[in-house]
Amino acid sequence: MKRVSLLLAVALGLATAVSARPAVIECWFVEDAGGGKLAKKPAALLLRQGAESPPPRPDLAPERYLKVHDPAGTLQAAFRQYPRDAPAPRCEMSLYVPLPASAKWLSGLTPEQSCPRALDGTWLMVSMSSPFLSLSSLLRPQSEPQPEPALITMATAVLTVFTHTPTPRIRIGQDALLDLSFAYMPLTPKAATSLAPGPPPFGLEWRRQHLGKGHLLLAVTPGLNGQVPAAREGAVAFAAWDDDEPWGPWTGNGTFWLPAVKPSQEGTYLATVHLPYLQGQITLELAVQKPPKVALTPAPLVWAAPGEAPPELLCLVSHFYPSQGLEVEWELRGGPEGRFQKAEGQRWLSALRHHSDGSVSLSAHLQPPPVTSEQHGARYACRVHHPSLPALGRSAEVTLQVAGLSGPSLEDGIGLFLSAFLLLGLLKALSWAETRVRPLSTILGKPPSSPVATVITPQ
Repeated sequence: MKRVSLLLAVALGLATAVSARPAVIECWFVEDAGGGKLAKKPAALLLRQGAESPPPRPDLAPERYLKVHDPAGTLQAAFRQYPRDAPAPRCEMSLYVPLPASAKWLSGLTPEQSCPRALDGTWLMVSMSSPFLSLSSLLRPQSEPQPEPALITMATAVLTVFTHTPTPRIRIGQDALLDLSFAYMPLTPKAATSLAPGPPPFGLEWRRQHLGKGHLLLAVTPGLNGQVPAAREGAVAFAAWDDDEPWGPWTGNGTFWLPAVKPSQEGTYLATVHLPYLQGQITLELAVQKPPKVALTPAPLVWAAPGEAPPELLCLVSHFYPSQGLEVEWELRGGPEGRFQKAEGQRWLSALRHHSDGSVSLSAHLQPPPVTSEQHGARYACRVHHPSLPALGRSAEVTLQVAGLSGPSLEDGIGLFLSAFLLLGLLKALSWAETRVRPLSTILGKPPSSPVATVITPQ
């Protein structure tokens, strides 16, 4: 019974996931308008297809209304984890021209520089991006739109590359794992039979761009016997095909692993999958972060007499990254109005202090104004906001005690009790010592008996 319930729950979950996938993705077709300008025209991709006819779109040109045939099911798989309530991804479409890869270490993929005739014709490159997905797909549309029942162009997804972590956030010192999946379907059986059965060799490269500079971190060519550049910064990729079907489609994995991430390693990462004359590329934005620690001194109490200012408060915000986006707020909790309010007083921030791991620290200062008796028991709080923290941030607080208004606290009562207990124990010990010393002194104070000496006089 439990197994049947489990299967039913899984089936319902899959049905929900399928229904949550988008049926149509609205795109922009981008093309060169001349004079260094780009022209954008509306387009659409019909992904989920059923028995019903595609809805007519009179607002779109037939060549920009595409019904996508996805033999590998990669496009639907890419949207399987897409949140239901998330906005649709940004989508752009443009013309693509198959070319051999220019890097020398990829020359083994294209021993003949001339492009095969099977790749002739129109190609489209579709790019989608959102906080939950980054995807690139090469589509091969048919030459003529389908007239029935609506003017629509059939297109086949040939090479698709995507990731579910387009904006990873990694803490300093932790490993970065950037997932990458791809799929390939040969256009025709002839294209597949021109090679040996099974998935073709491919090339995978990961690059980083930061502050205008680009670096090749990793290059691999599974299935080829050639020299590739050495990996940098300890990078590793799990590059392989997931299956070995003789004629496709094939799915693959190119997940990237970077150990012990440093702030200098954040930036834009480009993942490119190379096939003979075809390339699919996506971008990921890696951000390195470290949440701050917050401490407030003096703590846990701060004293002041009525009409006098409490001592300066020091809020230490330590070991955080990045330095941008940090905000420090001072609050007064409780007091006469019994609510949170902005703390009054003079405030300033210190300069940044840099640490060996790339994180930084600073201190925030507050000089409160003179206090009144009504503020007794109020709490001063230092609240810190940072991109690495939740929306409410992180805070530390101290309690204000106004001199002459605070009675004995629970801690004071416990201290008095312990002091009395120790004093009683000391008196008991002294009394016991006195009773032990008195008999001994009596014995020692008695004069000892003198021996009797007998004097013998000689006769």
